[in-house]
Amino acid sequence: MQQRHHSLLSASPGTRREIISYHFGPESPRQVYIQAALHGDELPGMAVAWYLKNKLSTLEAAGHVRAQITLVPVANPIALGQHWHGTHLGRFDNASGQDFNRQFPTIGPALAEVLAPQLTQDVIQNQKLIRRAISSWYAQQTPTTELQSQRNILMEMATQADLMIDLHCDWEALTHLYTTPQAWPDIEPLARYLGSEVQLVADVSGGEPFDEACREPWGYLQHELGASFPLPQGLQPVTLELRGVRDVSHQQAEQDADAIINALAQAGYLNVSPAPLPPLLNAAVPLAGCEYLSAPHAGVILHRRDIGEWIHPGDVVADILDPINDRLTPLVAEFGGRLYARHWVRFATAGMLVSRLAGNGACRSGKLLVP
Repeated sequence: MQQRHHSLLSASPGTRREIISYHFGPESPRQVYIQAALHGDELPGMAVAWYLKNKLSTLEAAGHVRAQITLVPVANPIALGQHWHGTHLGRFDNASGQDFNRQFPTIGPALAEVLAPQLTQDVIQNQKLIRRAISSWYAQQTPTTELQSQRNILMEMATQADLMIDLHCDWEALTHLYTTPQAWPDIEPLARYLGSEVQLVADVSGGEPFDEACREPWGYLQHELGASFPLPQGLQPVTLELRGVRDVSHQQAEQDADAIINALAQAGYLNVSPAPLPPLLNAAVPLAGCEYLSAPHAGVILHRRDIGEWIHPGDVVADILDPINDRLTPLVAEFGGRLYARHWVRFATAGMLVSRLAGNGACRSGKLLVP
């Protein structure tokens, strides 16, 4: 195992943050990237990453790691340090207000311009050229903020991979994941091992989140230059939502780490026999089929249905109680679906997202992710 340190641009004199990455396995054309806690207050993934680090170290010592695997247990040192009177504020950057999992750079057009005269009829050589061009592009960037430097460091490492696993969690939620339709066949074994109950797929969800930005250069090159040159399949992304923010324990973390190890073994990244493949709990559904229920006014949230239940159109999922004006407003499902996530607080401000349902058919368009 190698440990590498990546310094962020200093935000103020006398301060310096860094991202620490761990690297396993021999030099190989096959590469995996795994990171945790891009939203700094989402801690289940950190615990899983710690178990992964130890398990991968053992496997490497025994000669069982066949690919280059990069692990970043703390992907966001900026967010990890954002606390206000005992409350951890890890979703948005205090300096800019930006969501830490939005606005990642898209570099496909710039790469296509550079690579068009370089690509060959050898797919392996083309893979090397693309990876080299990605690294070169990021090396030429001059970030002007600490957040930009962090984004560039993470992206330069992650976009090299064949498989990118981004470990997140929700407020209160079932285990679920986000991926693309193109990647889903390769991601399905991981969903099975993890016991993921909701699989949300979309080509473009809006906002340039990390997973889609990692896929973007490979997909863009395939679309623009794939007819002229044999290009590799490219990066397959998945964002794993490891239940809720409070679902942190030794037992759960090791169980999730074992699921990832089994999926890596099943895909041939590790030279060990994976556990038998479990059944898929639920088929993939479009991210556009998610229904978001928000509070029309402020009040106490009184949930009527539990996470995991199937909600039919017209069902009341929760009530919003204003005890001053005696308003009790039901949140009614219009389309229905599985109640897979809800806010962990029990008081809603006007307009706050309260509950989310995953349906089988598309009912939305535009930006599909939680704002």
